[in-house]
Amino acid sequence: MSRPITKLFFLSFLFFAAPSFSQSKHARTSLYKSYKGLVMAGYQGWFNTPTDGANRGWTHFALGGKFEPGFTKVDMWPDVSEYAKTYQTPFLDKEGRQASVFSSHDRSTTDLHFKWMKDYGIDGVFMQRFVSNLKERKSRFHITRVLGNALDAAQTNKRAISVMYDFSGMREGDEEVVINDWKNLVDSLKLTGRPNQTYLYHNGKPLVALWGVGFNDGRRYTLVTIKKIIDFLQHDPVYGNCAILLGVPTHWRELNADAISDPELLEVCKHADIIHPWLVGRYNERSYPRFQAGIKADLEWCKLNKVDYVPVVFPGFSWHNMKPASPFNQTPRNRGNFFWQQVAGCISLGAEMIYVAMFDEIDEGTAIFKISKNPPAGASSFVTFEDDVPPDHYLFLAGYAARMLRKEVPFTATMPKK
Repeated sequence: MSRPITKLFFLSFLFFAAPSFSQSKHARTSLYKSYKGLVMAGYQGWFNTPTDGANRGWTHFALGGKFEPGFTKVDMWPDVSEYAKTYQTPFLDKEGRQASVFSSHDRSTTDLHFKWMKDYGIDGVFMQRFVSNLKERKSRFHITRVLGNALDAAQTNKRAISVMYDFSGMREGDEEVVINDWKNLVDSLKLTGRPNQTYLYHNGKPLVALWGVGFNDGRRYTLVTIKKIIDFLQHDPVYGNCAILLGVPTHWRELNADAISDPELLEVCKHADIIHPWLVGRYNERSYPRFQAGIKADLEWCKLNKVDYVPVVFPGFSWHNMKPASPFNQTPRNRGNFFWQQVAGCISLGAEMIYVAMFDEIDEGTAIFKISKNPPAGASSFVTFEDDVPPDHYLFLAGYAARMLRKEVPFTATMPKK
């Protein structure tokens, strides 16, 4: 004979059966409660200069230890006309004037970037956090400083922000590196516990992105390490109860090409909240329709398995200066038409969120922030926007994409104009 459940018994059951929220160091909610309806960008924040205080030299500017005409990793030159602090370089523009760059280490740089996000209507960014950087003191100091500045700027400008761990450089058994870093960020930066915070939540939980899951490119870690990190982030009573975004290869669902052939990858994906395939450099305007069909099939798999899905869009691609043997301007932007082809394509398929690669990556020519119309001349070549395209063109397009995703403006397959 069953007994009625008394109120006291029910409350005690909840206390012992469910993890106590008072244990968690995360705030109950955020201004941004879901990724759905948002256009987020990736944010590298990895550019340094010799005098910016990071003691990292010309990091991500230099090639072979040198930053001078003929030696650089960047394929685009930033428009620095609005930066509060800039640094002179050995490069000269076509008028013979010394060219300057910014440093990601400066708070004023981060403040300006988040102001642009607000001004143009870009919802926020995923802060890239490479595991390889976590293992080196100077690099860890720099990326943690940038993240701290970004958290403040995100709150000031009411932009969404989330951490994306990039597993590049990780080895089997490095799960403790990631786990300890997450604990440190939650404790020292109050990453997910600030009043009136803008840390991105999804499914009622802080969203953590894990990029580099299931790639078939000789990585030195396996799904065993990935699963340990996921288990901690999902189930630890103090630092866990997080939503998980998994950054996977283009052909993750088919388990071929750039993806490992292990069916366990799909089982891991089923335990995530969001699947995020990497598509940068995989296609151009002409070949995009074939990949759009793959995105459609991805969306169908995710819907069937009750997992959310975020496609990648990128404005173009070029890394000729970093890898001189590669073609210059490999994936042309075509005045933004290529970018908009992807935006419209994803939204027409029913995508509920978008990831833009990247906000500030000038080394691979994918940046959407303001690019110089008058870059240095001489031994190094730089990708520039077409003469009739303004420096802020892709900031405008990304912001318009966010409005179109939320149906605040009508859907258009034709690139909008200001």
